[in-house]
Amino acid sequence: MSLQAETFLLVPLMLFAVVTSITPGPNNILLTASGANFGFRRTVPHMLGISAGFLSLIIVTGLGLGAVILASDWLHQALKAIGALYLVWLAWQLSRAGGIESRAELRPMRFHEAALFQYVNPKAWMMAVGAVAAFTTPGGHYAIELGLIALIFTIINLPCVSLWALFGVGIGRFLGDDRARTIFNFTMAGLTLLSAVLLYV
Repeated sequence: MSLQAETFLLVPLMLFAVVTSITPGPNNILLTASGANFGFRRTVPHMLGISAGFLSLIIVTGLGLGAVILASDWLHQALKAIGALYLVWLAWQLSRAGGIESRAELRPMRFHEAALFQYVNPKAWMMAVGAVAAFTTPGGHYAIELGLIALIFTIINLPCVSLWALFGVGIGRFLGDDRARTIFNFTMAGLTLLSAVLLYV
């Protein structure tokens, strides 16, 4: 594949990165909840962890692990089960983040936790596999193409996920009492639980 052709794919790749990064999913639901409960600054490690974890996931996928997982039914199902169980646990954590006292016992997701979460996040796997499959070509400059995919997603992903954290911060300003915050956190917990259920629909 020529350098001109690789440049031609840049715009569709950027659009793919924007659409997949900014649409609702487990990461963005959790960032909204974190922004509302802990503020933007304390959510930054969570956001950076998502971007770093997804970058590594693209590289791992590009090196062939994604194809191995998709080709093995039991590995695919195991990944889905682990991801679903983790989402259920996160939903339970969110449901507990009601009043001030209960929130004091909780904390934002740490950098390494958010990074590792990408490996059990089915949407992240589909994004990585889809990007590598769609924007690399047989006989092309595979290393350059993979590096370009990783670079574009790194540049685009962080601003996109930051918007969800800021959205959560904005919502948090309207949650002036424990009742409103409890309703919000139960809603976020329900959406997280729905993400787990949809894995099997």
